[in-house]
Amino acid sequence: MIEVDHPVLSISRQCELIGLSRSVFYYQPAKADEDNLRLMEEIDRLYLQYPFYGSRKMTKELNCRGYEVNRKRIQRLYQLMGIQAIGPKPNTSKPVKDHKIYPYLLRNLKIDQVNQVWATDLTCIPMPTGFMYHAGKVFFFIKYA
Repeated sequence: MIEVDHPVLSISRQCELIGLSRSVFYYQPAKADEDNLRLMEEIDRLYLQYPFYGSRKMTKELNCRGYEVNRKRIQRLYQLMGIQAIGPKPNTSKPVKDHKIYPYLLRNLKIDQVNQVWATDLTCIPMPTGFMYHAGKVFFFIKYA
């Protein structure tokens, strides 16, 4: 798109013509720090064990394991990795006024027969390239896009 050795147009003029600032043209992204990569791998391992750990507990856990980190660094890495603690968020129990409220159908039901009431469980298993879901006796795999 931009020719560095153009005989007539300078780089700044070429950038101006296509509406690009020169700083964007010359920008070289910084390489990832090895310490941060190791720390992110450790956070990922711990997060799979303790997905309910927020930045405070993760900082304490990493400090106990010999990493000298502070909470702000863990918050920044959480954001960079796109993870957050699993747990109730503020105002999750407040109903939205337009949502329909469904009745609990088993409230006064006496369960006295086989196959009268069914239940299921869905388990999410992280894999290297996606997630595997286990629903009862059925496995299905969803690959990352």
